Amino acid sequence: MKKMKVGVIGCGMISDAYFNAATKFEVIEVIGCTDLNMEAAQKKAEQHNVKAMTVDELMNSKDIEIVINLTVPKAHASTITRTLEAGKHSYSEKPFGINAEETTAIMKLATQKGLRVGCAPDTFLGGGQQTARKLIDDGWIGKPLAGTAIVMGRGPEKWANAPFFYDIGGGPMLDLGPYYITALVNLLGPAKSVTAVAFKGSETRTCGPTSVPPYKSYPVNVTTHLSGMVEFVCGAVITVITSFEVRKHGHHPIEIYGTDGTIQVPDPNTFGGPVRLFRAGYENWVDAPLSHIYTEPSRSIGVADMAYAIQKNRPHRASGELANHVLETMMAFDKSSQAGAKINLKTTCIRPAALPLGLEAGKLD
Repeated sequence: MKKMKVGVIGCGMISDAYFNAATKFEVIEVIGCTDLNMEAAQKKAEQHNVKAMTVDELMNSKDIEIVINLTVPKAHASTITRTLEAGKHSYSEKPFGINAEETTAIMKLATQKGLRVGCAPDTFLGGGQQTARKLIDDGWIGKPLAGTAIVMGRGPEKWANAPFFYDIGGGPMLDLGPYYITALVNLLGPAKSVTAVAFKGSETRTCGPTSVPPYKSYPVNVTTHLSGMVEFVCGAVITVITSFEVRKHGHHPIEIYGTDGTIQVPDPNTFGGPVRLFRAGYENWVDAPLSHIYTEPSRSIGVADMAYAIQKNRPHRASGELANHVLETMMAFDKSSQAGAKINLKTTCIRPAALPLGLEAGKLD
């Protein structure tokens, strides 16, 4: 396979995970990076042996074919748009955007340009999630009927950059929800409707000791506890809760209940296990052996899959279509709460193809 050249926009905290994981795959090579803070770009360039570029230089590079967009959520759509206008394929950190209008425009532009758009999370391609997918597909729990997907905590309220997570484009749903909703679509297929209640527990949060710039508190501009029911086209109904209002809880990240058994799915913000299964006749949970590789941190696996897909002319798994559907599903929680009614979703997507068994490290096809 041709090794496609990749550029990274945004050299913040998550960028190391992408730089490091990209080296695992035979089909991609990061050759350049940029950031509004060129000092940060230069630091990452030296750390990962790539070239520091200005944004214009990266966009105008004749060598770079795919751009990984690691900017802040509010800038995701504009950066994806600029990437497509530059004639390059785009892979973005989650969320895909912060409203339906901008993501619809992105999908239309990508089609017009004949270019690919993809979006994190790609953790559903990890060995833990793919094992859970195979067990469900192979009928180990029978027909999926119901389940839970729960991610709760106090949130990053004391982090140095905490206000970012409590502003438009943040909050527990758009920050953590993409992992859970994407995992559910991978396991069950597209969603159909959302019925939910959402609120915020306070109008402000107190800063931590390392906040920059130093201040005592900051406003909460998003709902911080969202609870609802997602109905899937397959018929399963999943209770989803995302919260920055909980001190401690004891819920498993994802459980799916079927006619013949139950499966505990690992944290979808990770690539590994464990995957636990219970069927009628079992005395207790059984740890299922992981059927797939990529159980270690492998962010960039979605980019690598896109590179294969471009060259083999097949759909890529962490697609814009999937991300757009996930975004609408997440945003429907606030819409449902405000309307006091069920929200029927307008978008849909093809369930991503499962990864094949027996892959060699560094390969996806």
